[in-house]
Amino acid sequence: MRKHAMVCSIQLALLSMAAPALAQSAQDQPQQLDTVQVTGSRIPRAQVEGPAPVTVVTAEDIKSAGFTSVPDVLRGLSQNNGYTQGQQNTTGAQSTPGAQAVDLRGLGPNHTLVLINGRRTADFPLPLNGKSNFTDVGNIPLGMIDRIEVLTGSASAVYGSDAMAGVINFILKKSTDGTTVDYRYGDTSRGGGESHDLTLTTGFEQGNFSGIVGVELQNQRPLWGTRRGVQDSTLDAPTSRSRLPFLVARLYDWDEDVAVAPVGDCAGLAGLNDGTTVLAEDRYGEPYCGSDRIAAYRTIQNERKGATAYGSFEYRFNDNLSWFADAQLGHQKVKLMTGNGGNSFPSDNMGWEFHDPASTDNVDKIFYNEASGRYEIWQRQFSPEEVGGLRNRMNTTTQKTLALTTGFKGAFGENWNWEAAYNHSQYKADVAMPRIDAVAANRFFLGERLGYDDDGYAIYNADPTRLFSVLTPAETASFLAMSTFHPEAKNDNISFTADTPALFSMPAGDAGFAGVLEFGRQSYDINPDPLATTAAAYYGPQYGDGSGSRNRWSAAGELRLPLASNLQASLAGRYDRYSFGNRHPGKFTYSAGLEWRPLDTLLVRGSYGTGFRAPDMHYLFAGDDYYRKVSTDYYQCRQDEPGFSNGECWDEGDWDTNTLDIYAGNKQLDVETSKSFTAGFVWSPVAGFDLAVDYYKIKVMNQVQSQDRELLRITEANCRLGVTDTGQAVDVNSPTCVDALARVIRDADGTITSVHFAPINIAREETSGIDVTGNYRLETAAAGNFNFTGTYTWAHRHTRQLYPGDPTEDMLDVSFSDTTLPRVKSNLGVSWDKGAWGASLFGTYLGRVANYDNDAWTEATWRFNAGARYDITDHLRVSLTVNNLFDKMPPKDSTWAAYPYYNTSWFDAIGRSYFVQVTWKLGGKAL
Repeated sequence: MRKHAMVCSIQLALLSMAAPALAQSAQDQPQQLDTVQVTGSRIPRAQVEGPAPVTVVTAEDIKSAGFTSVPDVLRGLSQNNGYTQGQQNTTGAQSTPGAQAVDLRGLGPNHTLVLINGRRTADFPLPLNGKSNFTDVGNIPLGMIDRIEVLTGSASAVYGSDAMAGVINFILKKSTDGTTVDYRYGDTSRGGGESHDLTLTTGFEQGNFSGIVGVELQNQRPLWGTRRGVQDSTLDAPTSRSRLPFLVARLYDWDEDVAVAPVGDCAGLAGLNDGTTVLAEDRYGEPYCGSDRIAAYRTIQNERKGATAYGSFEYRFNDNLSWFADAQLGHQKVKLMTGNGGNSFPSDNMGWEFHDPASTDNVDKIFYNEASGRYEIWQRQFSPEEVGGLRNRMNTTTQKTLALTTGFKGAFGENWNWEAAYNHSQYKADVAMPRIDAVAANRFFLGERLGYDDDGYAIYNADPTRLFSVLTPAETASFLAMSTFHPEAKNDNISFTADTPALFSMPAGDAGFAGVLEFGRQSYDINPDPLATTAAAYYGPQYGDGSGSRNRWSAAGELRLPLASNLQASLAGRYDRYSFGNRHPGKFTYSAGLEWRPLDTLLVRGSYGTGFRAPDMHYLFAGDDYYRKVSTDYYQCRQDEPGFSNGECWDEGDWDTNTLDIYAGNKQLDVETSKSFTAGFVWSPVAGFDLAVDYYKIKVMNQVQSQDRELLRITEANCRLGVTDTGQAVDVNSPTCVDALARVIRDADGTITSVHFAPINIAREETSGIDVTGNYRLETAAAGNFNFTGTYTWAHRHTRQLYPGDPTEDMLDVSFSDTTLPRVKSNLGVSWDKGAWGASLFGTYLGRVANYDNDAWTEATWRFNAGARYDITDHLRVSLTVNNLFDKMPPKDSTWAAYPYYNTSWFDAIGRSYFVQVTWKLGGKAL
């Protein structure tokens, strides 16, 4: 069914190529819309454009643009220009395996509020990078989506906390006629990553009872790094150092500070890693056994298998009362594999090196070997042949999601509508991470521990032949382990909403009003493997815990005021109050907007709003989490070398020590606040054409940021010495000094053993820019109908300041220390249809981003998707989609020495992929 807009307005900005255009009646008179609910306002209204820009992506738009998953759709949004961790990101894969996030305006995934059918949903139960919470968009069923509505900018006054960067509302299907079966097969032209997707939807209407039910089945096979020539070995690396083979086995003599020649010059291991294991030398000329193939033992694209069921039901008691319910149930199993060490260390899921869990002094992984009379370090990486195949060492996350909304809605009086609803959502996961049993591996390679020497080093009588010999899968199984977490998150909300289009009359018309009362409860629990939280059980990192809950209540109201026949104002206010422990932080937020239509074909608009975020759950309730680090002792350095600067202490390295730093939550955190402003116009001079241009500016204050451990050690030195390295006096009794001295922990000998750090409200971030959206529809009798669309986002400014007194960092500058954000992101599309035939072309543009060394730009890139369809009958359609039509690989970066040798935040090496889809509708209207 075609959409129409009032001539004095403009349709919502659409992402895809198939956007319907504005339509005028033959007499050029405004055409009235049916009342619809639009994200950005709770008031149903006939005008689809309001004071703040909203982007809408429909199910047909998604198909036309060639997107095959929700993360793909969101990556195509020009407003989604933030750094998000791709499927190859090692840190993200370890901390939040299988989850995928969205980052509007580059303000961080935790600053974007994600809704399903206008309701909040449970977070992914593990924190991103061990710090912040976010919503996983990877398990939202694409086949069940009716449309996606995206409102950028602060929306806290309408939706409450978390909506600082914007709101993404996934509207699932509410009705259907007949039964529709969709089957899609996908594969890649370079091989790997085959997929199958089957969606079945059907509806019913029995008297006053109606509903829709659907199920989506998904089977996505993994794509391994070994299948792509640009990253199948270290030989693809850009520098000589990074081209060195990854470590397989090495024995290091600590006394002489040299590596010992491998037994048999690695001949015993030569058959491993598909025969690529050889005798190699590191950058210092030290020998070890290595393989260039190990680097590629990772997944470019995750394996995902699962099913999602969805139902939406309504029973109408009479014209003024009905019951409704929406339910979604999902079960997904996601498998992936992260990094596998390097040329100087083994990975924690496929490798081992000795460390004595019983000794707190031996942090350098050194033991005394009676057989050789040396202090030694042993390191070993296990090959696919030894572990029974790579699939045995994949991270496996079983995602179990449930969302249920039910309630009553109706009408009373002359113009009032109301709704009372209860919403429950939960996200449970079983996260299985391969690990190495430290005690069992120590015993297998070194034998029984014989005691400790006077310096605290463990004593063994170990034969190095064991280190350089091939192991059978049964032997490795004796010390391989699977560490399983059972995290869960829940969100419960009760709400009552009432609205009316005519609260009172004004000279220019009736004033609309909507009000809402809400009460919610949010909770999470990481439920880690108890052994993973200790240093004794597994080789590799020690994980932390976290759990907590909080309550929230809120009251909000919104007014739409017709000030004149061509001028309308919007006002909204909301108060939210949280309760946890003995604290009750709350915040009032407001927003205001104006819509001025000096001409039927022109809308001038603007909005201003304040926002806030309650601290992330894990920022508040994180238990102790552990980070091993080589730390500079600035106090000892400046005491030993008066006049040394902090930079000289760090450069010298003579005052480096190994620390086990501890991160914990902070229940005293305050809320973050923001200000947001938009201004622009929407112009539709002729039927079929519209143009929207909007300026945006968002400023976030009091932002939560983890304390800088380096800065804490510098501050501790200043406080102990009473002076900075530049000679400025320091008050040892100041709150800053009291805090730093308490957080930097030293032993009885004065050596730093740990830094205890936490999140604090301290950072600021600001972004501004311009969004441009254009659509044009051309209808011809002979050649068919053409749709042209384009979106363009230009970031004028994006800055941050992590700590007071720090310089303001330009996040768009090539020298920015973290991943640089693109200044420009845009897309262009064209689609054509004539009778039974249709075709489309959609291109996404990503502006330049910094290289690895932050001293030059990588080139801007285009990626194109193409599609074609043919309707065999009006109820049977076959379509073909080709993504990355020209098979573009990531741009080369001669400085990106870390595998996979390109920026995984923005690129992947999947290459060209194709999808064949058959849609069959039984009964109902034509497709």
